[in-house]
Amino acid sequence: MATLSLPASGTAKPRVLRSRAAGKLLLLALVAAVLAPWAATHWPGAAWPHALTVSLDKPLTTASDWVIDNRDSHPLFLYFFGHVSNAVVLAVRAVYLTLLAAGWAGVTAFGALLAWRVAGVRLAAGTAVAFLACGALGMWVPTMQTLALMVVAVLASVIVGALLGLAAGLSDRLDRALRPVLDTMQVLPAFAYLLPVVLVFGIGVPAAVLATVVYAAPPMARLTALGLRGADPEVLEAVESLGATRRQRLLTARIPLARKELLLGLNQTIMMALSMAVIAAVIGAGGLGDRVYQALASVDVGAALSAGIPLVLLAVVLDRVTAAAGNGTPADGRPRTIGWPYALAATVAVALATRLLGALDWPDGWTVGIAEPVNRAVDWMTGHLYSGVPVIGGTADWAGHFTTWVLDPVRDGLQWLPWWSVLLIVAALAWLIGTWRTALTAVLAMAAIGVLGVWEPSLDTLSQVLAAVAVTLVLGFATGVAAARSERVERALRPVLDVFQTMPQFVYLIPVVALFGVGRAPAVAAAVVYALPAVVRITAQGLRQVDPAALESARSLGATGRQQLWQVQLPLARRALLLAVNQGVVLVLAVVIIGGLVGGGALGYDVAFGLAQGDLATGLVAGAAIVCLGLMLDRVTQPTERRPKKGA
Repeated sequence: MATLSLPASGTAKPRVLRSRAAGKLLLLALVAAVLAPWAATHWPGAAWPHALTVSLDKPLTTASDWVIDNRDSHPLFLYFFGHVSNAVVLAVRAVYLTLLAAGWAGVTAFGALLAWRVAGVRLAAGTAVAFLACGALGMWVPTMQTLALMVVAVLASVIVGALLGLAAGLSDRLDRALRPVLDTMQVLPAFAYLLPVVLVFGIGVPAAVLATVVYAAPPMARLTALGLRGADPEVLEAVESLGATRRQRLLTARIPLARKELLLGLNQTIMMALSMAVIAAVIGAGGLGDRVYQALASVDVGAALSAGIPLVLLAVVLDRVTAAAGNGTPADGRPRTIGWPYALAATVAVALATRLLGALDWPDGWTVGIAEPVNRAVDWMTGHLYSGVPVIGGTADWAGHFTTWVLDPVRDGLQWLPWWSVLLIVAALAWLIGTWRTALTAVLAMAAIGVLGVWEPSLDTLSQVLAAVAVTLVLGFATGVAAARSERVERALRPVLDVFQTMPQFVYLIPVVALFGVGRAPAVAAAVVYALPAVVRITAQGLRQVDPAALESARSLGATGRQQLWQVQLPLARRALLLAVNQGVVLVLAVVIIGGLVGGGALGYDVAFGLAQGDLATGLVAGAAIVCLGLMLDRVTQPTERRPKKGA
């Protein structure tokens, strides 16, 4: 195959990057040649040395006992945490009772009117159908419980995130201080937030709401700061020239100019809050998430699907409505003449009418039970698809083969490697893609896992992540390339990716349990499906944004479509592809950890066990290891921008 010769301007930067990488590889080879024999002599085994571990069982157990003993008497709990807990309970109860008082017709009418105001008739009809479907599946009350928790959690998350973002957007010092905190919080799997909150607030709604706030506030803070910092300097100068004070410039210029970023932050906060509110069912959040959790615990796929469908519908509706609000105009482009007071009055009128008719609760005769037919279908699949498919085998056979041929060898290979060689590999990967600071952070994070005494289960989790990421990248890159090169493929994939990207993490466990049962392979399958949409989108977008001049130059040299892809588009889209890898790793880790609930084992199981048994030492150490693993994977897969030198 002929090799293209593009203009020097298009190849200079890749050549510089290749020369830097070659220099780093040579230096790493020299360091490894010196350190490896010395380390092999002093630490010949593969396992992390016991002498380098620090047991936190005693201090964590002591801290847990102190919290439990003083929860009802210490002033910190009585006059601070106690008031916070009571305020959360009262707020959630007030919203829940308001929703119940509005009745199913009032809530449906308000949701449809809200969607119509911001997005048009089509989404209004879709919103009404979604709420009616929740009732028809017999999940109206759990849906209202989840919605009440969501309203309070999102409101608190938006307030906290907006205040942090405001501070970071107006102060360089605070921006630098908050950035590593938000970076760390962004890579933490949702499970890692639960145990510390449960320790302070116990099992129940307050812990669920506050864990959701901690999880969902960072995107609001990031996007608020981004919007304020990205305001048009010319507009700000014009407002300042008119004699406006700093406060006036903020209220009349910066915040209005950042409207799109603020509404995007609201959208992301709502989606993350819904995902966390479902996961928080493990600590007593109730609602739809609790129905899914209880059904998965008893492997009742029909009951899990009955609660999972309303979750998906709720997620899609909230995503579409907030995304349309961010665009500023309804989807059909027609202005709305009806105001919010009239919409609220119409809702109150519908609610009063249903109350007078005695029809506030969803009618029992209007429910459709799908649990039994779904379970019959699952039983049929168990008898015919699990192992009864000729030649190719069933889904259970595929899961078993994937575990035997992929998961077990990768896990055994990682656990066979000497611990110091794992640290050297992590340092090399992080330094090749970033800077020495990136490598130091990644190595310290990985070393902290060994110090905590959870080296082997962490490598087990890492093996599942690596296997899931490999499958995700193969499927995601192939699909993203196809979407970037064909408008027809992109249009066909768009609605599918939209739905999959809005589904809460918990919901992905339902179909994989139905198809594959429980174990590590189903956890990996759920992680692949969850991370795939983001990888596909980022890959397609990166390939589309390649400089058209470079493609035209390649075509003028007679390059085929395949040559354009491999020698032009992929090299020039390198940063987007690395971002796709990074996002795929972070998203895969989040679901692999939740996979501990369906037999994934390793760190996910330790966190679930700690939550179920109130074992702070086991759960918190596993949570800290998850944090370190996520931080290491993020640094290894996230390219670091180098500051340009003076004169460059």
